Amino acid sequence: MADPAHISHAVPGIYLHIPFCKQACHYCNFHFSTSLRSRDEMVAAIVRELDLRRDYLDAADISSIYFGGGTPSLLTLSDLERIFEKIHRIHKVLPDAEITLEANPDDLDADKLRDLRRHTPVNRLSIGIQSFREEDLKWMNRAHNAVDAQACLRAAATAGFDDLTIDLIYGAPTTTDAQWQENLSIAFDYGIPHLSCYCLTVEEGTALGTFVRKGQQPPVDEVKAARQFEYLLDATAGRGYEHYEISNFAQPGRYARHNSSYWSGEPYLGAGPSAHSFNGWSRQWNIANNALYMKALADGNIPFDIEMLTPVQRYNEYVMTALRTKWGVDRNRISAMGENFAGYFEQEVQRFLVNGTVEEAGGHYTLTRAGKLLADGIAAELFMVEPAA
Repeated sequence: MADPAHISHAVPGIYLHIPFCKQACHYCNFHFSTSLRSRDEMVAAIVRELDLRRDYLDAADISSIYFGGGTPSLLTLSDLERIFEKIHRIHKVLPDAEITLEANPDDLDADKLRDLRRHTPVNRLSIGIQSFREEDLKWMNRAHNAVDAQACLRAAATAGFDDLTIDLIYGAPTTTDAQWQENLSIAFDYGIPHLSCYCLTVEEGTALGTFVRKGQQPPVDEVKAARQFEYLLDATAGRGYEHYEISNFAQPGRYARHNSSYWSGEPYLGAGPSAHSFNGWSRQWNIANNALYMKALADGNIPFDIEMLTPVQRYNEYVMTALRTKWGVDRNRISAMGENFAGYFEQEVQRFLVNGTVEEAGGHYTLTRAGKLLADGIAAELFMVEPAA
């Protein structure tokens, strides 16, 4: 059984949070602004942060760079070049590094794709399709339409991008079972090598959260969502995809390297407002306020909070992330944390082995098909409580 650390090559990645969107999707609770007036200043601040934090990864080689957000495809070619120039000046980026740009379909016309392919190191696109259906897209308040959703995939192929992942959402009230099956069928027809499929969630502070609270929209139908997830498992398996993380499906050898490094606990540097960083022992996160972030960087300061992780927190984080993957929780890795953690885990996991939601093979504990429907709850039950001070 392969260990996920092998996928990430056990070397760090860089995440860049680009906090701009054309409009707010009803379900989204990520940090962003719909005003692009400060884009130049923001890029300058991110470049400055990269410079100030050049030693965070201890001069390690970089195996992945990920532009997330927000909508990074709103950056110009010049914006991207400024960021890449700084990264390459202060870090050694491996020749085969995975370099991903998140994008919305309405940003990916033929000219944009050609320029990305010819003039930047970007070699992978993560496209926020969400649905190929007009009704779904309008309900989500997406900036693109159903025509854009498919046109960008054809244009990406023409431009020479063959390393693609797309996001799809199931469980929305406008998405029937038949329509969810059609969404997946379209993705399969395009031969997309990687799919990230998420159940609709209602988050506080979003438009959807407000609509549901006021009774203007129904809450998520959990039974329908579970049914559509079950179909997703069958359909992807039937097409040869590996279900390697709860929400992620890849053709053989096409795992997302950057995201896999998160799940396997590798260090990464995050730059930009609200971006998180992790070095194995501490986690830090930048302020989620564009104006304050830019002002601080202009003054040569990085506005962040930091948390030193206790042994219990490191154990809990490992269980939470590892259990979501096909490789599962490694008994040896927990034993290396201390016999108290190994004993606790062995004791607590027994009831899930008995009820058939977790299985064990070769010292790895993984979720069964039934367990995948209950992943977060099972992980929470396996957490250890921090001892009283």
